[in-house]
Order: sequence, then structure tokens, then C-alpha cells
Amino acid sequence: MNQILLTVLVAVLSYLLGSFSTGITISRLQGVDIRRHGSKNTGASNVLRVLGLKSGVLTFLGDIVKASIAVWLGYFVLGNAFGIERFGMMVGGLFAIIGHNWPVYYGFKGGKGVACSAAVIFFVDTLCALPAIAVCLGVIALTRYISLGSMVLMGVYMILMCVVHWGVWPLCLFTVILFALCVWRHKANIVRLLNGTENKIGHKAAQ
Repeated sequence: MNQILLTVLVAVLSYLLGSFSTGITISRLQGVDIRRHGSKNTGASNVLRVLGLKSGVLTFLGDIVKASIAVWLGYFVLGNAFGIERFGMMVGGLFAIIGHNWPVYYGFKGGKGVACSAAVIFFVDTLCALPAIAVCLGVIALTRYISLGSMVLMGVYMILMCVVHWGVWPLCLFTVILFALCVWRHKANIVRLLNGTENKIGHKAAQ
């Protein structure tokens, strides 16, 4: 099987894996459809606000696991295909995030891909991911805005990756795409941040 077909295979499998919603599954086990509560988002942040810490953490971990599997699927199947460094990891990770954000199983209405993105960037380049994660956690601790911390995470990672890997254009482009996806999925949050109406950690969403 040639590299193009293998790339398509990894992309499809990673997308289908990413489309599985941990948040919907966990909320349904508790008799709740998370898509009808809070922000109606299926990601860990909304699950945290609606169903509490335990459910939020489980959702976060589940999303990390599925993205991690997709990244390693890409790594083992594609490796550095086409002579592109970490090509398989990037393909697997990107399509897992796309699947999470626009899942085929749930009418293409999913989460914002933050937990998935955190897992992906960690494996693609751990040394750039760790300081980005540290800054993200610091922003969240200071402001209590998960959305702001999430965008800072991807922004800092993008900057670090472009500095460290300048000239390795596929890696740089990959990080720009991840940042753009994160910002796009947080459009409504950005508006609320600017208006001062964004929910902070500790705010319990109406069920």
C-alpha cells in the first residue's frame, strides 16, 4: 500500500476515533444529554460546569486518550512519510481533533478540541508543549478562564514551534492550523471575554 493510501487510511481512522465523544458518553451514563445544558458543548469544560469535577476530569482524560491513540497510530503507520518529519503524528493528531470538533456520529456538533490538542502537541514536540502547558495553567489560575488559557496554550506552542523549527515548514504550518482551529472554535468565548460575560471556573451552569 503506497504512502498516499496509508495517509488517507490514518486520516479516516483518526477522524472516526476523534468523533467518539467522551463527554456525551459520560453525561448519558448520568441520564443527561450534555448537548442540552450549559454551553451545549460536548467538551470537558462544559461537562465540568454541568456535571462537576469528576465528570469533567474523566471527559478530559478520555479525550486525551483518543487523541493519543490517533497520534501513535499515525506514527507507527506513516512515520516520516514523504520525507516530512513527524508526518504521521501530525496527520493522526490533526484528524482526531477535527473528528472531536465535528464528529460524524453526532451531527458534526462536537467540542473545541482543547484536550485533544494538548495531547497532540505533547507528543509532536514535548519540549515545546511543556512550557506552553505551564503558561496555559498559569493563565487559567490567574484569570479562571479556561477558554483564554486554551487559546494561550495553542498560541504559545505555535510561537515556540515556529522559532525552534523555523524552516521546517510542515511543522510550522501544522501549529498554525492547530492555533487557527482553537481560535475558530472559541469565537463565542472571545466575544464573551471582550464583553466580560465569559464564565469562570467555579461557575455552575444551569442544567
